[in-house]
Amino acid sequence: MSEHRRKPPHPEGGGRASARRAAQQRPGRGPAGRDVPTASHSGPYAPQPGRGSRADGRRAAQRGTAGRGRGAAARGAGRPDKRLINYPRSDRDGWKRFVPSWKFVSGTALGFFAVIIAGAGIGIAMVSTPDPNKAAQAQNNVFYWADGSQMVATGGSMNRQIVPISSIPRSMRDAVISAENESFETDKGVDPMGIARAVWNMATGGSTQGGSTITQQYVKNTYLDSDQTLKRKATELFIAIRLGVSEEKDTVLAGYLNTAYYGRDAYGIQAAARAYFGKDSQDLNPAECAFLAAVLKGPNLYNPDGGIGAAATPALNEKRARERWAWVLDREVEVGRMDKSERAKYTDADFPPRAESESTRGMTGQIGYLVDTAKAYVMKTKGITPEQMALGGYRIKTTFQKPKVDALVKAVEDTRNGFIDEKARPDTDTFVQFGGASVDVKTGAIVALYGGPGWDHKYFSNNANTSGVPVGSTWKPYVLAAAMEYGTQNSKGKGISVDSKYQANDLTVINNREGRPLRDASGKPFKQKNESPTAFGYVTLNEAMEKSINVPFAQLVFDVGHDKVRALAKSTGILEESMNPNPDASWALGTSTPSAIRMADSYATFAASGTHREPYSVTEVAKNGEQLSGFEKPKDQRAMDSAIADNITEVLQNVVQNGTATKVKKLGRPAAGKTGTTDENKSAWFVGYTPELSTSIVLFRTDPNSADKKLISMNGVGDIPSIHGGDIPAVIWTEYMRDALKDVPVTKFPEAEDLGVTADSAGAPSPSPSTVAPPSPSPSTIPPSSPPPSPSPSKGGRPSCRPWELYCDPDTTRGTTNGGANTGTSNGTIAGNTGGASGSPSPSQSGRPGRPGGITGGINDSDQE
Repeated sequence: MSEHRRKPPHPEGGGRASARRAAQQRPGRGPAGRDVPTASHSGPYAPQPGRGSRADGRRAAQRGTAGRGRGAAARGAGRPDKRLINYPRSDRDGWKRFVPSWKFVSGTALGFFAVIIAGAGIGIAMVSTPDPNKAAQAQNNVFYWADGSQMVATGGSMNRQIVPISSIPRSMRDAVISAENESFETDKGVDPMGIARAVWNMATGGSTQGGSTITQQYVKNTYLDSDQTLKRKATELFIAIRLGVSEEKDTVLAGYLNTAYYGRDAYGIQAAARAYFGKDSQDLNPAECAFLAAVLKGPNLYNPDGGIGAAATPALNEKRARERWAWVLDREVEVGRMDKSERAKYTDADFPPRAESESTRGMTGQIGYLVDTAKAYVMKTKGITPEQMALGGYRIKTTFQKPKVDALVKAVEDTRNGFIDEKARPDTDTFVQFGGASVDVKTGAIVALYGGPGWDHKYFSNNANTSGVPVGSTWKPYVLAAAMEYGTQNSKGKGISVDSKYQANDLTVINNREGRPLRDASGKPFKQKNESPTAFGYVTLNEAMEKSINVPFAQLVFDVGHDKVRALAKSTGILEESMNPNPDASWALGTSTPSAIRMADSYATFAASGTHREPYSVTEVAKNGEQLSGFEKPKDQRAMDSAIADNITEVLQNVVQNGTATKVKKLGRPAAGKTGTTDENKSAWFVGYTPELSTSIVLFRTDPNSADKKLISMNGVGDIPSIHGGDIPAVIWTEYMRDALKDVPVTKFPEAEDLGVTADSAGAPSPSPSTVAPPSPSPSTIPPSSPPPSPSPSKGGRPSCRPWELYCDPDTTRGTTNGGANTGTSNGTIAGNTGGASGSPSPSQSGRPGRPGGITGGINDSDQE
C-alpha cells in the first residue's frame, strides 16, 4: 500500500476523548478547519495538541456550541427536580417556566373541589336544623318621655303561634309557592337557576321571584338579627341544603309560614290571620290567602295600613297591595295551582277587607304619632328594618316633653271645639285638619307634636310630619335672608338692607333676571297679584314683610336668584325634596311643602342667630341591655351670618307688633314669626319663635280617606268667609306658647346691627324713602299697633268674642295690604290668593270693620294672613 494512503497513526491521547478535550478547550479554527497554534508566554508557540479526524472535530465543535446554548437545560435534564410542586417549571426557560402544565392545573382543580366538598360536608354536618317553636318571640319596644318616665310599651302582642300544616289552607300554600318559589317542591333547598333568574330580572327591570328559596327564607326567619356577614350567609346556606335533603317539604313550608313577618306586629300565619281578618288560619279563603302572600313581599310597603318612610303611605301601600294581590292570583293560574274559572271569581271589588288593627292599642291621643316619629328616627339612624323593629326589645328615650305635648293638644282642641261644628256645617267643617311641632331653639330637640285626632280615632297620618301642604308666605323670610346674604343685581354683589324699596302695587309686571317681563300662559306679560288692589307704590322690604305684600317678593326672588334662595333654605334644614322645583314667581310666595317639624326647626335657625341644628326625637336607645351609638345630639352648623339671622328676627318681630300676626302680642314676651295663607284658602300657617322655642301650626282641609288626599278650600269653615294664618293658627300658637313657657324667664332677642346696602329695584324714586301714603282712615293704610282713639266699628260696646273670630278682635282692625297666597303654575301664572286671575280684580266690600277690600275674587286680605 502506498505510503500516501496510509492512515496516519493517532497521537497519544487522540480519538474521541481528544476531540472532547479539544472542544472543551475551544481551540481557534483556521479557514480550512485546521487547528491554529495559540501564543503562549512560554515560547513562541505552544505544543500542538494531538489531532483527531475532521469529523470528530466538527462534532466536538457542534457539541461545544450546543453546550453554550443548552447548558441549563442539559444540566436540568440530568438532575431531576426534587420539589413537591415543579412550579415555576425547572425544565423550561424564560416565560415558559411560569406556564403551568396540564397536570398541575388539573391537580389543583381537583384539590380545590375536594377541599370545598369536604368543608361543605363538615359544615352541613355541624349545623342544626331550625325549630320554629324556639324561634325568637316578639318583645315589647318601650318608649320613654324626655324625663325618663314610661310613655308606652308597643308590640309583643302578636308572638308566633305555631300551627301544623293541616291548619294552613291549601290555597295559602299554593299562593306562597307560586309567588315566592315555584320550584320549591323539587329543589334541594337552594336554587341556582332561581338566583340567576333573579339577577337577570333585576338587570332587565323585571320583578317576579326573588333569588332565595322558601327554605332559605325559613332559615333567615329563625335568626334574631340580619347581619350581612360571610359566616352568617355560609351558615344559612348549609342549613338550607341540609333541610332540602333531610326534611319533608311540608315541614319546611309550615316552618316558613309560622315564622314569617306579615306586618301589624304579626309573626306567623296564625297571628297574621287574627291580625288582619280576625279569624284562624284554617278559615282563610283564597282571596285572603293571596293578600297575605302579597304582604310577605315586604310588609312595610305592602301593608295597606302604611309603613315607615315617605314611600310607605297608606295610599301608596294600598295601591301596591292591590296590584300584588292580583298578581299572586294570576301567578297561581300561570303555574297551574289555580283554575282560570276560580281566578275569575276574584275581581278588584273582592280585595279582602281588613279588621281593625290591634297595633293601635295604647296608642291613644298623640302617642301614636310620637312613637311613629321616634321609630322612624331610630330606624334611619341605625339602619334597622321594620321587621327588626317589630321583633322589639328596644328601650327608646325620646325628646318629647309630656307637659308641652299636653299643652299643644289643649291649645288645638280648645280652638277646634269652639270653631268646628261638623253637624251644623257639614259642607264646610268636615275634614279640617290641624298639625303642629315645637322645637328647642338651643338643641333642635322636638319637644312636642300634634299629629291629628289620634290613631284611636282612625286617623293615622301624622300632620306634624306630612309633606304636601304649601307653606304660603312663611316662605318669604328665606327670600329676604338670601337677598341680605347674596345681594341682588342692583347691589353689585353686596347684601342688601331691609330698607331697600320695591314696587308693591297690585298687578305689577314681574321681570326675569335679564330684565324682560315674564310671560303668562297666553304669552302676555305676567302681572303679579296681591290680595288687595291697594296702590302701595314703592315700599321697603321691611314693610312688605310686615304687610305680607306679594309683588315685592315675587320680583326679589328673580333679582337674587332662585338657586341662592334654595341654598339658604336648605341650610336651615328645609329638605330639598319638599321644595317646588319650578323657578317661577309663585315660588317666592310659598308653593313648597315642608312639614311642620321642618318649618319649626328651620325658623329656630333664625332664633339661634344663624346656627342650625337638625331636628331629632331620640336621645338614647338600648337593646338587650346595651346602649346603641349614634344618638348623640346633632352638631351645630352655621347656616348664615348671625347679623343676617338677627335682622330677619327683627323684621319678623315687626310682623308680630304691627303686621299680620298681631294676635301673637298676647303672649306677653318677645316673639317673632310669619303668617302664611295659600291659594284658594287651602292651608293657613303660623310659624314663630321666642329665644327658647320655635313652633309651627298648620291648618288645612283634606279627606283622609280619599285616594289623592287633595286639599280642599277652607272658605266658610267655622262660618268664617276665609281662614288666615294670622287667625286660628296664630291663636293656637299663642295659647300653646303661653303654657309651654309659663315657668321660663323672659329673655330678649339679640340686637340686630345695621346690615347691607340700600339697593332699590328699578324705577324706585331715589330721594323719597317711600311712596306709601301717610296714616289716614284710608283702607290702604295700617295704623300703629295702638290705634288712636277714634270712632271705630271694632271698638267699644261690642260683646266679647272668640279669639279666632276674624272681624271681632280689635287688633285686627287694619287695612288690607297684600296677598298671602303662594301657589301658581310653573309658567308664572299664580292662581287663587296670589294668582294672576283672569281679568282685573273686582273688589267686593264685605262691610267688615278694619277689612276694606274684603275678599277679592275669593282672595283673602293679606293683613289677616
